Amino acid sequence: MLIIDSIYGILYQAKSGNPFITEALPFRFDKSGRKGKMKQLKFTDIVNKENIISVLQLTIGAVVAAFAVEEFLVPNHIFDGGVTGISMILEHYLKGVPLGLLIVILNLPFMIFGILKLGKKFIFKAIYSIIIFSVMTSVFVSFANATEDVFLATIFGGVFLGAGVGLVFRGGGCLDGTEVVAIYMSRKLSVSTSSIVFAFNVIIYATAGIVFGLDRGMYSLVMYFITSQVINVVEKGLDNTKSVMIITNRGDEIAEKILSELGRTVTFINGKGMISKDEKSILYCVITRGEIFELKKIIHSVPGSTFTTISEVSEIVGNHIKSEKVDDDDEDEKQPEKASEIKPEAGETLAETPSSPEETVTDKKTP
Repeated sequence: MLIIDSIYGILYQAKSGNPFITEALPFRFDKSGRKGKMKQLKFTDIVNKENIISVLQLTIGAVVAAFAVEEFLVPNHIFDGGVTGISMILEHYLKGVPLGLLIVILNLPFMIFGILKLGKKFIFKAIYSIIIFSVMTSVFVSFANATEDVFLATIFGGVFLGAGVGLVFRGGGCLDGTEVVAIYMSRKLSVSTSSIVFAFNVIIYATAGIVFGLDRGMYSLVMYFITSQVINVVEKGLDNTKSVMIITNRGDEIAEKILSELGRTVTFINGKGMISKDEKSILYCVITRGEIFELKKIIHSVPGSTFTTISEVSEIVGNHIKSEKVDDDDEDEKQPEKASEIKPEAGETLAETPSSPEETVTDKKTP
């Protein structure tokens, strides 16, 4: 009943025009007339197959990750990275304060930062995942520990944690505020998201080694390596930077959506279908791990013939055009020119990619 009342309160505040609520929600109520009458949202706009699968992935992933933390890592003083790792260290000194509460409190400023700087849908999913993760850590704390063997806890804790985090990534969310900062920094700097996260985690593991013993810091590093490999398996290598090649007859429309929703510019290449003989637009861009989910939604939302390959990038040389993410409300202010009119400059991104694509996304027929 409390959850239902909370949801009703949020929707009421959104209808009343509360700016913080309307900015945080992944959807908006359409306004018409000076008095601000609201059009009713279609049920299918919120409840559809894609969103249901995403919520299931976020929920199951958060539960599995919480199980790994409370049943394997915490009892054996093996530490996760990011905000969760900091919370685990603080819990040792703040006796009686639940780990889940610390995770929520420490993630709060990162979520506020994300609402202001990143996509609202991504942050909404991140908030949901973190809440489920925090609540489930409090649930699992009363369960018997899975093992007291540090070696087994390191291996299986890493496997379960990686599986949980990987599922959350597949659902388009994240479990740690440092991921939000890392994604934002990767858009500003020529550094991958995973490298930034690893730098954060090295500091945390070094602190854990000083406080709890060098062996615990080393066990935590081993666990982190296992977790990363499992995430790669679950997420098909999503932890790395990806290059995207989109062949379509709706190039301008897709490019505009990529710019407005992901804040990424693209390079246009002219092409021609071998069988159809139709002129095609070939779009090339480089994106990060957390953006593939939204990119697929963009591709499937545009009608027409589209063929897309997603490949892993091994190295990026030079500078490339970067853009602030453009929100719907201030699109006219921050988007002075069309994506199709943005031309590559000297020194634009040159990416080394594998000879065969890692993933293929198709919509209708191959051109």
